Amino acid sequence: MRVYQISEHNVNPSLVDIAMPIPAEDEILIRIMACGLNFADLLMIKGKYQDLPALPTTLGLELAGIVEATGDCVKNLHVGQRVAVYSGHGGLAEYGVFPADRCLPIPDDMPFEIAAGFQIAYGSSHLALDRCARLQPGETLFVSGAAGGVGLTAVEIGKHMGARVIASARGEEKLQVAKAAGADVLIDATDGTELRTQLKDLGGVDVVYDTIGGDTYTGAFRACNPEGRVLLIGFAGGDLPEIKPNHMLVKNISVIGFYWGGYLKFNPKALTDSLATLLEWYSAGHLKPHVSHILPLDRADEGLELLRSRKATGKVVITPHA
Repeated sequence: MRVYQISEHNVNPSLVDIAMPIPAEDEILIRIMACGLNFADLLMIKGKYQDLPALPTTLGLELAGIVEATGDCVKNLHVGQRVAVYSGHGGLAEYGVFPADRCLPIPDDMPFEIAAGFQIAYGSSHLALDRCARLQPGETLFVSGAAGGVGLTAVEIGKHMGARVIASARGEEKLQVAKAAGADVLIDATDGTELRTQLKDLGGVDVVYDTIGGDTYTGAFRACNPEGRVLLIGFAGGDLPEIKPNHMLVKNISVIGFYWGGYLKFNPKALTDSLATLLEWYSAGHLKPHVSHILPLDRADEGLELLRSRKATGKVVITPHA
């Protein structure tokens, strides 16, 4: 079977053939129909991701597919079942074996291309906004990188939770994607106006969902209202934010680090409960996942370049059996 693999860091991945894996007693074999790409895949190539698997490794943190075989101890899943998996790696392949307890049955009406990119993006935004930031109806939420895979879901979920949503993205095309997801106010990150001034003129913000870091974090932090909550989701801009505890103290502001995958180790129930809620919202028509590109496995490098160059909106999905 074919896999998209890295053998050393800072070297381009390549398609290689490996033997078909056999599931252990607590694992399942999945025919992978779709894999969602994430910024973390780029960090993994560079060796800078916080949870690096041993090399060589197959990229792809999340996937969806069909159960092909089950280990002897697996009782809750069956051959032919449609599932999504947060795997951490291994998704950019034609087949893969994964722990059964990481598999999530998906509704029959949810396409594989949607299910593959659903867990991390929607899971991150829901858990961060609901559990960590305690976003309330009527509050103002600011989302940076609002047309990206994770940022766009924060716009959509924040709006569904009753917030007034201010979305920042680069250029009119991306801003219109954020508007379609429910953003109330749009800020073009390329227009050169100081972010703090724009947000202050809009009445300040109660919750910041920051995927960019650097100056974007600084501007949003300085526009926080008293008791504001700042969620550190990622640093796509490449610069780590400068956090000033004295400013946090004076304005009673909380800065919250957030890593969705970390909950697997210390509170997996928080993840499963959140995803159950999100699937209910999806089935009820409240969520409209946006996939900008669907590419076959032999074009996975193009998909990663779309993330690297910030040309994608929503999710980029690879389909190994296209």
